[in-house]
Amino acid sequence: MGIADSTFWWLLVGACIVLELVTGTFYLLMLALGFVAAALAAYLGLALTGQVATAAIAGGGAVAIWYAVRSARGRQAAATTNPDMNLDIGETLSVDSWNPDGTASVHYRGARWTVVQRAAQPAEAGLYRVVGVVGNRLMVDKA
Repeated sequence: MGIADSTFWWLLVGACIVLELVTGTFYLLMLALGFVAAALAAYLGLALTGQVATAAIAGGGAVAIWYAVRSARGRQAAATTNPDMNLDIGETLSVDSWNPDGTASVHYRGARWTVVQRAAQPAEAGLYRVVGVVGNRLMVDKA
């Protein structure tokens, strides 16, 4: 006595979901969709080869579509320069003087920060806009 084909596919769906929760790999959910399609094909009475083909087409297609969607969106900015992840980016601060090594020390958000210019610019006092945060240094451009 063996298990029904549909039960086998549902067990694979469950395994994919558990693995996705453990690893955070969203593509496993796309493969789980393929296994759901195979389980439905088993309910419809398709032979095992039809079920496998259905799983491959649906799961592989879902993975390909998701990959295309992610690629079309483009890569997100690194966390050091992404204003959605770092609320300091875009803020303005005042630099009173620059050190000979190209850094400055400013009081910003209640603490002392080291400031460096992103591009080689004349080191002059004034307002600067934060364009990135690397460790405990603020990268700035002239505002």
